[in-house]
Amino acid sequence: MCNHHRCISRRRFLAAAAASGLLAACGQSSTDGGALVPVEIDRGTACALDGMLLADYPGPKAQIHYQGRAEPDFFCDTVEMFSIYLNPEQVRAVRGLFVQDMGKANWDAPVGHWIDARGAWYVVGSKRLGSMGPTIGAFAQETDAKKFAEEFGGKVMRFADVTPDMVVLDGGALHDQRM
Repeated sequence: MCNHHRCISRRRFLAAAAASGLLAACGQSSTDGGALVPVEIDRGTACALDGMLLADYPGPKAQIHYQGRAEPDFFCDTVEMFSIYLNPEQVRAVRGLFVQDMGKANWDAPVGHWIDARGAWYVVGSKRLGSMGPTIGAFAQETDAKKFAEEFGGKVMRFADVTPDMVVLDGGALHDQRM
């Protein structure tokens, strides 16, 4: 049943199913069924959208935990996470979203420092690049986001203020440095 959202297309369904199978084959450790916690990436963790290895690229990574699935979908870029989450075809119940706090993680080789994506501060339109080019920096603290924006440009926003037109996967609004 699709509720108020449009049904997912066959192609997107097959791509998501294939990505889910790839992630399961990667041997990611699952949570113990207790409190929802982020899963750390390793050298073999692949992006749910394109199979890129997350550890090979700079910038904040993301993960979405879905109801009924032990393993999250990983994304090599926050733009990808937002695009999937904000997509009107999204029909799976989301249990949690996590991003890396770039106020603490090394931009060029981020490891750890996972935070709840919905409570984070974001910098949209900066000059810093992620795996797919322009990306959205994620921060636990507003002061870190403002400092980053002062140094690299961009606009500081909350999770709820990020809109679908800001996360077009072909680059769209992210290439607009006027923000």
